[in-house]
Amino acid sequence: MLTGSDLLAKVKDLGDVSKSELVRECGYVSEKKDGGDRLNFTAFYEALLEAKGVNLSSGGAAIGKGGRKLSYVAKVQGNGKLLIGKAYTALLDLKVGDEFDIKLGKKAIRLIPVGGSEEDELASDSTQEETSTGNEAEERVLVTA
Repeated sequence: MLTGSDLLAKVKDLGDVSKSELVRECGYVSEKKDGGDRLNFTAFYEALLEAKGVNLSSGGAAIGKGGRKLSYVAKVQGNGKLLIGKAYTALLDLKVGDEFDIKLGKKAIRLIPVGGSEEDELASDSTQEETSTGNEAEERVLVTA
């Protein structure tokens, strides 16, 4: 079975042939119990996509059943709410009822677990830029289902 650049070259060389012939010529054939040939179209197309740079395997950042990769971007909805999706709460192992203090800075929004240690808060403070203008606000948020 051809893979990578060899597969792409073979497909290009074969040109305008039938799909079955293309799969057969690239080596994606197995033998059935009765002795006939089985064309492995799925394996062929997966190898072709991977050769073209499309990775079908899980990259670690996706959560759920073959879902999209996380973008780490949130948008304010039309009703004014800021939604943090289930995939993000699953990554952080958050449970319904977990509470956070919201700290609004000049360029950041930070969620700090209620009852978290001072070290947690200090660690998050060290990641914020030192350009605070004193107009930070605090509020508490509750994780809901």
